[in-house]
Amino acid sequence: MKLPVDLRKSLRSFRYAVKGVVDLFRFENNARIHLLAAAAVLAAGFYFQLSNTEWALIVTQIALVWAAEAFNTALEKLADAVSTDYHPLIKAVKDLAAGGVLIVAISAAVVGSLIFIPKIWLLF
Repeated sequence: MKLPVDLRKSLRSFRYAVKGVVDLFRFENNARIHLLAAAAVLAAGFYFQLSNTEWALIVTQIALVWAAEAFNTALEKLADAVSTDYHPLIKAVKDLAAGGVLIVAISAAVVGSLIFIPKIWLLF
């Protein structure tokens, strides 16, 4: 009896996805900045002993920013493969993708502020 899922194919897909994540942080400067920011936020989370709900919000925001950065990078690389010459539609696609990252990063900053500012305030 054949399983409905091809385990070898799934593992190969997972390996490609992991390579994509590694390449994202290895080659993309903005992704490394987001990685450093996430490390700082995680350290602050341990220091302030976040609740489970606060951790869930923080981890979700970090994942959303990283995913947005990955999608943005993928779109930029695809656009560059299509044409290295200036094209107004390719510029618009790149600008929109970068705008998406900015929106998610602002959301993460707002959520982080809502969680951490009251905790920092209590220190003083």
